[in-house]
Amino acid sequence: MVNQPIIIKKIKKSGHGHHGGAWKVAYADFVTAMMAFFLLLWLLNAVSQEQLEGISDYFSPISTTKSTTGGGGLLAGKTVAKKGVFEVDVSPPASSTDPDAENGNDQDPELTVSDQVLSSLSTQTDSPEVKQRREEEQFRQAEKDLRSTVEAVPELRALSKSLLIDNTPQGLRVQIIDQDGLPMFPRGNANMHEHTRKMLEMVAKVIIELPQNVVLAGHTDATKFQDSAGYTNWELSADRANAARRALLGFGVPENRVSRVVGRAATDPLLPHDPEAPGNRRLSLVLLRGTGVTTAPSVKLDQ
Repeated sequence: MVNQPIIIKKIKKSGHGHHGGAWKVAYADFVTAMMAFFLLLWLLNAVSQEQLEGISDYFSPISTTKSTTGGGGLLAGKTVAKKGVFEVDVSPPASSTDPDAENGNDQDPELTVSDQVLSSLSTQTDSPEVKQRREEEQFRQAEKDLRSTVEAVPELRALSKSLLIDNTPQGLRVQIIDQDGLPMFPRGNANMHEHTRKMLEMVAKVIIELPQNVVLAGHTDATKFQDSAGYTNWELSADRANAARRALLGFGVPENRVSRVVGRAATDPLLPHDPEAPGNRRLSLVLLRGTGVTTAPSVKLDQ
Protein backbone atom coordinates (compact mmCIF):
# COMPACT_ATOMS: atom_id res chain seq x y z
CA MET A 1 0.00 0.00 0.00
CA VAL A 2 1.36 3.35 -1.03
CA ASN A 3 1.44 6.02 1.69
CA GLN A 4 -0.30 9.21 0.63
CA PRO A 5 1.70 12.38 1.20
CA ILE A 6 0.42 14.69 3.92
CA ILE A 7 -0.21 18.15 2.51
CA ILE A 8 -0.39 21.10 4.93
CA LYS A 9 -2.10 24.11 3.47
CA LYS A 10 -1.56 27.55 5.04
CA ILE A 11 -4.29 30.06 4.37
CA LYS A 12 -3.38 33.70 4.69
CA LYS A 13 -6.28 35.93 5.62
CA SER A 14 -6.56 39.13 3.71
CA GLY A 15 -7.21 42.54 5.33
CA HIS A 16 -5.82 44.08 8.45
CA GLY A 17 -6.17 42.59 11.89
CA HIS A 18 -7.23 44.36 15.09
CA HIS A 19 -4.33 46.19 16.72
CA GLY A 20 -5.94 46.67 20.14
CA GLY A 21 -6.73 49.92 22.06
CA ALA A 22 -3.35 50.73 23.59
CA TRP A 23 -2.92 53.73 21.28
CA LYS A 24 -6.06 55.29 22.72
CA VAL A 25 -4.58 55.27 26.22
CA ALA A 26 -1.36 56.84 24.96
CA TYR A 27 -3.29 59.50 23.03
CA ALA A 28 -5.44 60.30 26.09
CA ASP A 29 -2.29 60.72 28.20
CA PHE A 30 -0.85 63.05 25.57
CA VAL A 31 -3.99 65.21 25.44
CA THR A 32 -4.12 65.38 29.26
CA ALA A 33 -0.47 66.43 29.42
CA MET A 34 -1.02 69.14 26.81
CA MET A 35 -4.07 70.45 28.67
CA ALA A 36 -2.09 70.59 31.92
CA PHE A 37 0.77 72.34 30.11
CA PHE A 38 -1.44 75.08 28.68
CA LEU A 39 -3.22 75.44 32.03
CA LEU A 40 0.18 75.94 33.67
CA LEU A 41 1.08 78.60 31.10
CA TRP A 42 -2.18 80.42 31.81
CA LEU A 43 -1.63 80.32 35.57
CA LEU A 44 1.93 81.61 35.21
CA ASN A 45 0.64 84.53 33.15
CA ALA A 46 -2.19 85.32 35.61
CA VAL A 47 -0.01 85.39 38.77
CA SER A 48 2.37 88.25 39.51
CA GLN A 49 6.12 87.73 39.83
CA GLU A 50 5.95 88.61 43.53
CA GLN A 51 3.35 85.90 44.16
CA LEU A 52 5.34 83.33 42.21
CA GLU A 53 8.47 84.06 44.23
CA GLY A 54 6.51 83.87 47.48
CA ILE A 55 5.06 80.45 46.63
CA SER A 56 8.44 79.23 45.36
CA ASP A 57 10.07 80.15 48.67
CA TYR A 58 7.67 77.94 50.56
CA PHE A 59 8.49 74.93 48.39
CA SER A 60 12.24 75.35 48.95
CA PRO A 61 13.89 72.89 51.39
CA ILE A 62 13.58 74.23 54.91
CA SER A 63 15.21 71.46 56.94
CA THR A 64 18.29 72.58 58.86
CA THR A 65 19.39 69.07 59.85
CA LYS A 66 20.94 66.19 57.94
CA SER A 67 18.77 63.31 56.83
CA THR A 68 18.04 60.75 59.55
CA THR A 69 16.40 58.18 57.26
CA GLY A 70 19.58 56.11 56.87
CA GLY A 71 19.74 56.75 53.13
CA GLY A 72 22.95 57.84 51.53
CA GLY A 73 24.08 59.25 48.22
CA LEU A 74 21.14 60.35 46.09
CA LEU A 75 18.74 59.36 48.86
CA ALA A 76 20.51 61.82 51.16
CA GLY A 77 19.85 64.68 48.76
CA LYS A 78 23.08 64.64 46.72
CA THR A 79 23.59 64.77 43.00
CA VAL A 80 26.23 64.08 40.39
CA ALA A 81 29.14 66.55 40.11
CA LYS A 82 32.22 66.79 37.91
CA LYS A 83 34.39 65.18 40.59
CA GLY A 84 32.16 62.15 40.78
CA VAL A 85 28.92 60.88 42.16
CA PHE A 86 27.51 62.06 45.49
CA GLU A 87 29.90 64.96 45.85
CA VAL A 88 27.56 67.95 45.80
CA ASP A 89 24.59 68.66 48.05
CA VAL A 90 21.36 69.63 46.30
CA SER A 91 21.00 72.63 48.57
CA PRO A 92 23.28 73.98 51.30
CA PRO A 93 22.01 73.67 54.84
CA ALA A 94 20.16 76.72 56.10
CA SER A 95 22.57 78.65 58.27
CA SER A 96 23.28 82.22 59.24
CA THR A 97 23.61 83.02 55.52
CA ASP A 98 19.90 82.27 55.04
CA PRO A 99 18.15 85.68 54.72
CA ASP A 100 14.99 84.33 56.31
CA ALA A 101 16.94 82.92 59.23
CA GLU A 102 18.74 86.23 59.77
CA ASN A 103 15.43 88.08 59.81
CA GLY A 104 13.81 85.66 62.20
CA ASN A 105 11.37 84.47 59.51
CA ASP A 106 12.37 80.79 59.35
CA GLN A 107 9.38 78.48 59.01
CA ASP A 108 7.95 76.28 61.71
CA PRO A 109 9.16 72.72 60.91
CA GLU A 110 5.85 71.37 62.21
CA LEU A 111 3.92 73.10 59.39
CA THR A 112 2.80 70.89 56.54
CA VAL A 113 3.39 71.91 52.94
CA SER A 114 -0.29 72.81 52.55
CA ASP A 115 -0.12 75.01 55.66
CA GLN A 116 2.91 76.80 54.27
CA VAL A 117 1.26 77.36 50.87
CA LEU A 118 -1.88 78.75 52.51
CA SER A 119 0.30 81.00 54.67
CA SER A 120 2.12 82.20 51.56
CA LEU A 121 -1.11 82.96 49.73
CA SER A 122 -2.43 84.81 52.78
CA THR A 123 0.75 86.88 52.93
CA GLN A 124 0.46 87.74 49.25
CA THR A 125 -3.21 88.63 49.69
CA ASP A 126 -2.25 91.09 52.40
CA SER A 127 0.48 92.73 50.34
CA PRO A 128 0.56 96.55 50.34
CA GLU A 129 -0.75 96.68 46.78
CA VAL A 130 -3.76 94.52 47.63
CA LYS A 131 -4.46 96.53 50.80
CA GLN A 132 -4.30 99.77 48.83
CA ARG A 133 -6.72 98.49 46.19
CA ARG A 134 -9.12 97.25 48.86
CA GLU A 135 -8.96 100.57 50.68
CA GLU A 136 -9.66 102.52 47.48
CA GLU A 137 -12.67 100.32 46.83
CA GLN A 138 -13.94 100.98 50.36
CA PHE A 139 -13.57 104.73 49.84
CA ARG A 140 -15.45 104.60 46.54
CA GLN A 141 -18.26 102.57 48.09
CA ALA A 142 -18.48 104.91 51.09
CA GLU A 143 -18.74 107.98 48.84
CA LYS A 144 -21.40 106.32 46.71
CA ASP A 145 -23.49 105.33 49.74
CA LEU A 146 -23.20 108.74 51.38
CA ARG A 147 -24.41 110.53 48.28
CA SER A 148 -27.25 108.10 47.59
CA THR A 149 -28.45 108.35 51.21
CA VAL A 150 -28.55 112.15 51.13
CA GLU A 151 -30.64 112.01 47.95
CA ALA A 152 -32.93 109.28 49.29
CA VAL A 153 -33.78 110.90 52.67
CA PRO A 154 -36.13 113.88 52.13
CA GLU A 155 -35.00 115.77 55.23
CA LEU A 156 -31.36 115.54 54.07
CA ARG A 157 -31.93 116.28 50.40
CA ALA A 158 -31.68 120.03 50.97
CA LEU A 159 -28.19 119.40 52.43
CA SER A 160 -26.83 117.69 49.32
CA LYS A 161 -24.87 120.82 48.37
CA SER A 162 -23.53 121.01 51.93
CA LEU A 163 -21.80 117.64 51.57
CA LEU A 164 -18.42 117.57 49.84
CA ILE A 165 -16.54 114.26 49.45
CA ASP A 166 -13.14 113.84 47.85
CA ASN A 167 -10.29 111.34 47.89
CA THR A 168 -7.10 113.07 49.01
CA PRO A 169 -3.52 111.79 49.54
CA GLN A 170 -4.29 111.74 53.28
CA GLY A 171 -7.49 109.72 52.86
CA LEU A 172 -11.22 110.06 52.19
CA ARG A 173 -12.30 113.58 53.18
CA VAL A 174 -15.91 114.39 54.05
CA GLN A 175 -16.75 118.08 54.51
CA ILE A 176 -19.99 119.61 55.78
CA ILE A 177 -20.12 123.24 54.71
CA ASP A 178 -22.39 126.22 55.26
CA GLN A 179 -24.74 127.40 52.53
CA ASP A 180 -26.42 130.76 52.25
CA GLY A 181 -29.41 130.51 54.56
CA LEU A 182 -28.46 127.02 55.75
CA PRO A 183 -25.58 127.21 58.28
CA MET A 184 -24.28 124.25 60.23
CA PHE A 185 -23.93 126.28 63.43
CA PRO A 186 -25.45 129.53 64.71
CA ARG A 187 -23.24 132.53 64.06
CA GLY A 188 -20.37 132.63 66.58
CA ASN A 189 -21.68 129.51 68.38
CA ALA A 190 -20.54 125.88 68.70
CA ASN A 191 -24.02 124.42 69.37
CA MET A 192 -24.87 122.70 66.07
CA HIS A 193 -28.27 122.78 64.40
CA GLU A 194 -30.38 119.62 64.27
CA HIS A 195 -29.80 119.09 60.54
CA THR A 196 -26.06 119.13 61.24
CA ARG A 197 -26.51 116.34 63.78
CA LYS A 198 -28.45 114.29 61.23
CA MET A 199 -25.67 114.72 58.71
CA LEU A 200 -23.06 113.66 61.28
CA GLU A 201 -25.17 110.65 62.20
CA MET A 202 -25.05 109.51 58.58
CA VAL A 203 -21.27 110.06 58.44
CA ALA A 204 -20.85 108.15 61.72
CA LYS A 205 -22.34 105.05 60.10
CA VAL A 206 -19.60 105.18 57.49
CA ILE A 207 -16.87 105.64 60.08
CA ILE A 208 -18.13 102.67 62.12
CA GLU A 209 -18.10 100.35 59.11
CA LEU A 210 -14.64 101.37 57.89
CA PRO A 211 -11.40 100.63 59.77
CA GLN A 212 -9.49 103.90 59.31
CA ASN A 213 -8.83 106.46 62.05
CA VAL A 214 -10.42 109.90 61.80
CA VAL A 215 -9.09 113.46 61.96
CA LEU A 216 -11.61 116.23 62.70
CA ALA A 217 -11.04 119.87 61.84
CA GLY A 218 -13.16 122.98 62.29
CA HIS A 219 -12.92 125.93 59.90
CA THR A 220 -14.33 129.46 59.93
CA ASP A 221 -14.44 132.23 57.38
CA ALA A 222 -12.16 135.27 57.54
CA THR A 223 -14.72 137.54 59.19
CA LYS A 224 -13.09 139.03 62.28
CA PHE A 225 -14.67 137.73 65.45
CA GLN A 226 -13.67 138.34 69.07
CA ASP A 227 -15.78 138.79 72.18
CA SER A 228 -14.88 140.64 75.34
CA ALA A 229 -13.21 137.56 76.81
CA GLY A 230 -10.86 137.20 73.84
CA TYR A 231 -12.81 134.33 72.23
CA THR A 232 -11.79 134.28 68.55
CA ASN A 233 -12.21 132.20 65.41
CA TRP A 234 -9.48 129.90 66.69
CA GLU A 235 -11.44 128.89 69.78
CA LEU A 236 -14.67 128.79 67.79
CA SER A 237 -13.30 126.42 65.12
CA ALA A 238 -11.78 124.13 67.78
CA ASP A 239 -15.03 124.07 69.77
CA ARG A 240 -17.03 123.16 66.66
CA ALA A 241 -14.62 120.34 65.86
CA ASN A 242 -14.98 119.05 69.42
CA ALA A 243 -18.76 119.33 69.18
CA ALA A 244 -18.60 117.14 66.08
CA ARG A 245 -16.36 114.66 67.93
CA ARG A 246 -18.86 114.39 70.81
CA ALA A 247 -21.70 113.86 68.33
CA LEU A 248 -19.82 111.07 66.55
CA LEU A 249 -19.07 109.32 69.85
CA GLY A 250 -22.75 109.59 70.73
CA PHE A 251 -23.62 107.86 67.44
CA GLY A 252 -21.37 104.92 68.27
CA VAL A 253 -17.93 105.79 66.87
CA PRO A 254 -15.27 104.32 69.22
CA GLU A 255 -13.26 106.99 71.01
CA ASN A 256 -9.92 105.47 69.98
CA ARG A 257 -10.83 105.92 66.31
CA VAL A 258 -10.52 109.72 66.61
CA SER A 259 -6.81 110.44 66.32
CA ARG A 260 -6.82 114.25 66.18
CA VAL A 261 -9.20 117.21 66.65
CA VAL A 262 -8.01 120.62 65.48
CA GLY A 263 -9.28 124.15 64.97
CA ARG A 264 -7.99 125.83 61.81
CA ALA A 265 -9.88 129.15 62.02
CA ALA A 266 -9.60 130.83 58.59
CA THR A 267 -6.12 129.52 57.71
CA ASP A 268 -7.32 126.90 55.19
CA PRO A 269 -10.20 128.45 53.21
CA LEU A 270 -12.22 126.26 50.86
CA LEU A 271 -12.79 129.32 48.66
CA PRO A 272 -9.54 131.31 48.86
CA HIS A 273 -10.74 133.83 46.29
CA ASP A 274 -13.62 134.76 48.64
CA PRO A 275 -12.33 134.29 52.22
CA GLU A 276 -15.57 135.52 53.82
CA ALA A 277 -17.85 133.19 51.82
CA PRO A 278 -20.18 130.88 53.82
CA GLY A 279 -18.55 127.80 52.22
CA ASN A 280 -15.37 128.46 54.20
CA ARG A 281 -17.28 127.72 57.42
CA ARG A 282 -17.18 123.94 57.59
CA LEU A 283 -16.39 120.71 59.40
CA SER A 284 -13.80 118.43 57.82
CA LEU A 285 -13.52 114.70 58.60
CA VAL A 286 -10.68 112.68 57.05
CA LEU A 287 -10.52 108.87 57.14
CA LEU A 288 -6.74 108.47 57.25
CA ARG A 289 -5.33 106.24 54.56
CA GLY A 290 -3.46 103.15 55.76
CA THR A 291 -4.44 103.40 59.45
CA GLY A 292 -6.71 100.38 59.62
CA VAL A 293 -6.87 96.73 58.59
CA THR A 294 -8.73 96.97 55.32
CA THR A 295 -10.94 93.94 55.69
CA ALA A 296 -14.06 95.66 56.92
CA PRO A 297 -17.32 94.94 55.10
CA SER A 298 -18.53 97.33 52.42
CA VAL A 299 -20.54 100.25 53.69
CA LYS A 300 -24.32 99.98 53.44
CA LEU A 301 -26.34 102.77 54.99
CA ASP A 302 -29.95 102.46 56.04
CA GLN A 303 -32.09 104.63 53.84
